[in-house]
Amino acid sequence: MPPVVEVAFGDTARIECNFSIPGNGSYTSINWSYMDRHGRVKLCSVVGDELLEESADYKGRLSVGKDHALSIGRVTVQDARTIVCQVGAGSHGTGENRTELRVYKIPEAPEITASRGGISVLSRDIPQIASCVSRNSILPPNITWHKNGEQLQAEENKVKIQETVTRESSWLYTVSSSLFAYVTREDRDSRYHCTVHYWLRGQRRAMESARVNVTVFYPTQHVALQVLPSPALVKEGDDVKLVCEADGNPAPVFSFYKRELEDNWQDLTSLADTTSGVLNLQDVKKSSSGLYRCQTLDLDDMKQMEDDVELVVNYIEGVSVKMEPSSPVGEGDSVRLSCNADSPVALDFQWRDAKGRKVAEGKQLLLSNLTFETSSNFSCKVTAHSVPGLEKSKQVAVPVEGKPRIVSISSPLYVRQDEVVNLTCKAIAFPRPSVQWNINGTAHEYVENQHIASNLTVRVDHNLLRAGALCRVTNALGTSEKHIQLLDRKMPESKGVIIVAIIVCILLVAVLGSVIYFLHKKGKIPCGRAGKQDITKPEARKDKIVVEVKSDKVSEEAGLLQGANGEKRPAADQSEKYIDLRN
Repeated sequence: MPPVVEVAFGDTARIECNFSIPGNGSYTSINWSYMDRHGRVKLCSVVGDELLEESADYKGRLSVGKDHALSIGRVTVQDARTIVCQVGAGSHGTGENRTELRVYKIPEAPEITASRGGISVLSRDIPQIASCVSRNSILPPNITWHKNGEQLQAEENKVKIQETVTRESSWLYTVSSSLFAYVTREDRDSRYHCTVHYWLRGQRRAMESARVNVTVFYPTQHVALQVLPSPALVKEGDDVKLVCEADGNPAPVFSFYKRELEDNWQDLTSLADTTSGVLNLQDVKKSSSGLYRCQTLDLDDMKQMEDDVELVVNYIEGVSVKMEPSSPVGEGDSVRLSCNADSPVALDFQWRDAKGRKVAEGKQLLLSNLTFETSSNFSCKVTAHSVPGLEKSKQVAVPVEGKPRIVSISSPLYVRQDEVVNLTCKAIAFPRPSVQWNINGTAHEYVENQHIASNLTVRVDHNLLRAGALCRVTNALGTSEKHIQLLDRKMPESKGVIIVAIIVCILLVAVLGSVIYFLHKKGKIPCGRAGKQDITKPEARKDKIVVEVKSDKVSEEAGLLQGANGEKRPAADQSEKYIDLRN
């Protein structure tokens, strides 16, 4: 028999019993038993091939194989005993041996639970950090505690470890351990775990728990107030956050103030989130600049702390444009525009025309040789490159004065007698001019920038055809006028009729040629010389197609029917032609 047999808790233990009998005799019985403090206790007997169970504690768990080995199923902690095998061989007597049955089990992974509710560094009593439980061990395991990987040892008034061992109804052990220790601010990031140490098959093993963090409460030591976004980039119209940060846990109560005149402080706490420490300032103005203060109150030790920050709101104001000379200028004159603005940061100046195109850079813009067409609105754009988005513009009009200049007129104009026509006269001037006509009619005026246009609706009569019309444009600086010539449309019309008639004739000839080509393709017209006949003869058949081409104007035909070389044929040869169109 093996001296020791080790089996896992709940598995089946197999204990061999090998023997021999002198003279190759047979056994009469095999008796299995175990040893306790009172002596030998019978398990079962094997007589022949029959198994006789003697112990009620092992009922249904015992079996003996053909090799005489004893199997014990679903082993428990109580099965860890000395097992005896006794073999009886009649006259040869009896023989026995024994095996120590050992049962082992891996305990469950330790469970760790961190202290709930948090731990204060100001606690007077040593607080509990965490608890650890190890279940279902055959022998009571040992539990150790660790912080940030280093083992903790019990230390008077600093570290305390309490342990409880419980034996369950299954005869397995449950061990509970609790760690008590004081904490500091640095322990807010500390990680704790416990380790279970146990024996397994003669070797010392260890199993670690998960790592946990505990909430540590500590008073505020530092307060910092900052501006978001960066204070150097704040401009008028921005939304600004003043964020107050404190290194205490839990966060203290926040209050916000702004310094006014004579060192008075305006309470802004009602505009802030006192729990997160954020003061929102929307659409800041130049007046929003100043000194702001964040004040904290720690409710644990009632200690008060504060921090200040200066808020500077960048701005551009007082943008103005000066024109020299300031009085209105005339065409051909020059003018100088100067732009100025106030700001706490460096500024750049840029000039743009009415269409938004850049025309110059710098504070001054020189405009030379001005005309009505070049006079327009100009804008001075002021920007601060150190503060993105900070810019302002000022627009200025540069009026150019002068007497009117007619730039467009509907002359000459072809008209008919009694026809209703529109006469147009367009001029440019400043100050705004007035338009007069020397004839009566219905006038409509349109003004765009410095241009003025007048449309006069009139009926054409003999006098208007003869004398035409006069457009006169007048302002305070002078008058301009132009004559509109009206021409009768009869002469251009007769020429047009002749051209149209010629085009119609050409089209008719083209159509006739297409018909003849079509009939030829269908086989209706043979074009050979032998096929020519006089289609005017009475004996011509009805199925023949006869086409007669005559010309009443010999001279015109002589010009149209020229040869390929450009020479004219005699008119007598072209007076009458017959074409016999036969099948």
